[in-house]
Amino acid sequence: MEFAFTDEQEMIRDSAESFLADASPSSAVRAAMAAGGHDLALWQRIRDELGWQALLVPEAHGGLGLGFVELAIVQEQLGRRLASLPFFASTLAVCALRVLGNEEQQARWLPGLAEGSLTATLALGAQGVPEANAVQVQVRPEGDGFVLDGRLRPVLDGHSADLLLIPARLAGSQGEEGVCLFAVPADSEGLQRRALPTLDQTRQLAEVELNGLYLPAEALLGAAGRAWPALDKVLQLAAVTLAAEQVGGAQQALDLTVAYTQERRQFGRPVGSFQALKHRMADMMLQVECARSALYYAACVAQEALDGQGDTTLAAELPLAAALAKSQASEAFFHGAAESIQLHGGVGFTWEYDPHLYFKRARASESLFGTPAWHRERIAAAILEERP
Repeated sequence: MEFAFTDEQEMIRDSAESFLADASPSSAVRAAMAAGGHDLALWQRIRDELGWQALLVPEAHGGLGLGFVELAIVQEQLGRRLASLPFFASTLAVCALRVLGNEEQQARWLPGLAEGSLTATLALGAQGVPEANAVQVQVRPEGDGFVLDGRLRPVLDGHSADLLLIPARLAGSQGEEGVCLFAVPADSEGLQRRALPTLDQTRQLAEVELNGLYLPAEALLGAAGRAWPALDKVLQLAAVTLAAEQVGGAQQALDLTVAYTQERRQFGRPVGSFQALKHRMADMMLQVECARSALYYAACVAQEALDGQGDTTLAAELPLAAALAKSQASEAFFHGAAESIQLHGGVGFTWEYDPHLYFKRARASESLFGTPAWHRERIAAAILEERP
């Protein structure tokens, strides 16, 4: 595939890059960390001025009706700035509603998400294991509705989201059988949640407890007990979205390192002029570019899969494309963040400099929605299945 951004996509990238460079500097990120929450002022500006929260929402529900490539462009720039926002979690909820929700459910929830007055999250609660057996919340039919019991942790933005999309398992089921997905308003009786301390203070995680939570029948997304194939697709879309954020973080780790090594002088010359350091930064750039290539191919595939129309052959590549993008981006980000600390020398791990922020985000996001090893095992298994 020969891939190049359209003029509109170039404009989206340039505007996102310049806006976030001004609106989300390191000082703003650190202020949000100290406050223990999202950067609400930045979120308000994005809602009012840019409308990024409506990117994937169809125009029929008040959204922009754009595609996954445009989402990846924006998410990459957000990852570059470590922006602490409900954007990522809400975007995953939009994907889940589009894949599993019926017309009535989409009409109920998508306009609020497009407007930004509503935030949401996909509450899988299984870091590093995005597979069917990770669904442990129990659900049982009761009257005309359902009752949920269990605990979920960690949940992205679980303590602040207005709507939680919660996977649950019918009693006695296992594996891919018996999985359901429910749309649960955060103020539902029987739902309790609390924020968790995190390694990466720029990302908010929570624990959610469900104790006899009763939901009406219309809260069920899709068919009871048969939600896993569609939910698996949503998790693959989540992996692609996270890969975009990681590519942005890896790029910024490289940019910070290049800038510092051009300023820091030793033996009468910038340390960045030393050949050994040039080689290490060249390796960082190579990993970033490889990850970016895998990301945008996966974004093209993701768009076909989300639409459910068009090139079905390309859409069928989503599991492998998502696995490749996530594993490549995770490793590029962690390698780049670790190298950034090393190449900053003695100040690299100090609080005043930014590399440690990227290192923490890289380590925390490495296992979110599947570790690189988990995704590579998935790729290997698919290759073995195709062998004659």
